Amino acid sequence: MTAKVPPVQVDVPTSLAELKGIDWLGMLQAAGLKLAGALAVLLIGIWLAKRLSNALDRAMARGHMEATLRGFLRNIAYAGMVVVVTTSALFTLGVSPASVLAVLGAAGLAIGLALKDSLSNIASGVMLIMQRPFRVGDYVQAAGIEGTVDQIRVFQTRLRTVDNRTVVLPNSLITTAPIVNFTANPRRRIDIAVGVGYDDDLQKARETLLGVAAAHAKVLKEPAPEVLVVALAESSVNLELRVWAKTADVLRTRSDLNEAVRNDIIGGGLSIPYPQRDLHVYHHDADGRPLSDVLVNSVADDGDVVRPVKPKA
Repeated sequence: MTAKVPPVQVDVPTSLAELKGIDWLGMLQAAGLKLAGALAVLLIGIWLAKRLSNALDRAMARGHMEATLRGFLRNIAYAGMVVVVTTSALFTLGVSPASVLAVLGAAGLAIGLALKDSLSNIASGVMLIMQRPFRVGDYVQAAGIEGTVDQIRVFQTRLRTVDNRTVVLPNSLITTAPIVNFTANPRRRIDIAVGVGYDDDLQKARETLLGVAAAHAKVLKEPAPEVLVVALAESSVNLELRVWAKTADVLRTRSDLNEAVRNDIIGGGLSIPYPQRDLHVYHHDADGRPLSDVLVNSVADDGDVVRPVKPKA
């Protein structure tokens, strides 16, 4: 047997009399009140959101927070309050809360997937602003690029290179690579490498290098300059002059010291040896007996023969 399902009865007005019996005016008044209430909630809420976001910005300014971070947080706070106000206005209009939340969740997921790279840049920008590995005006190396920091934004950072090019780096690329800040500290050490001959007087070479450092006005007295023997190389004894200077004077001071070291080392009777190599050539006849004594040629690094050595009698 098949059970009978009772028919569903729906009250639908079928006559003009029934249509006249509906309170259209009441329905329009109720809809108008809902619309007016939703509009009032929206307008007042947006006004309050602006006031509160501005108050938040002033509070962060009193706390000496970075201007870029202040603007970013203010905009985020304002956008969040506008979303809450808009949702409240829809609730007042009579829209189901479940429907509104479902739409907001789907929209948030779609926006997050579409803007995942931008969101990564935003997160990296906030990290750069809060942790402050560098500031505007610092000379840095970021993501393999060297330059002076012009702007730090939420999405990107602008560098100006020494030849006056502008490089725009995404913040996510900066935070995933080593950052070298050359101007973070007020002073830096300069290392000048120089090689002298094995027959030269090392004490004299040390005194010459220290004299060069003492004669330069930009070299700081503290920490005191020092000279170290860093390697016994194939053709030279390698020394290193270490001095300290103000960060702003490093480039010019290094150039001056290199020039003065070269002039004073040579002028003081010391040598800066060139790399060289001795080549020994052996030539035998068919039965293994040498046709001549050893022929030694002193050969420079570029392959040119300097002088042949005659075989001994």
